[in-house]
Amino acid sequence: MNVNNNLQALQQLFSSQDVARPADSAKASGAGETQQQAGADRATLSTAAGLAAAAASDTDVRMDKVSAIQQALASGTYNVPASEVAGKMIDHMLGR
Repeated sequence: MNVNNNLQALQQLFSSQDVARPADSAKASGAGETQQQAGADRATLSTAAGLAAAAASDTDVRMDKVSAIQQALASGTYNVPASEVAGKMIDHMLGR
């Protein structure tokens, strides 16, 4: 098992990108020095966050199932058999 390979993949997945404030909104603040110039408005987003945001806007999400799982998690009744988790992990590692 090559651990360095996996670490490099994780670093790429969670690498960040700088996001700058649009010039029009900086002018709209009306202050002598804009917040962008002062460095107050700056966001750093990871690639994973971008992927999560894209997935959240997907219309194939079955909100009824999501809601049921959220309620089960909140009440402590959500249970997934360990054998099912292990099977999915093995399938993923084998590329199935």
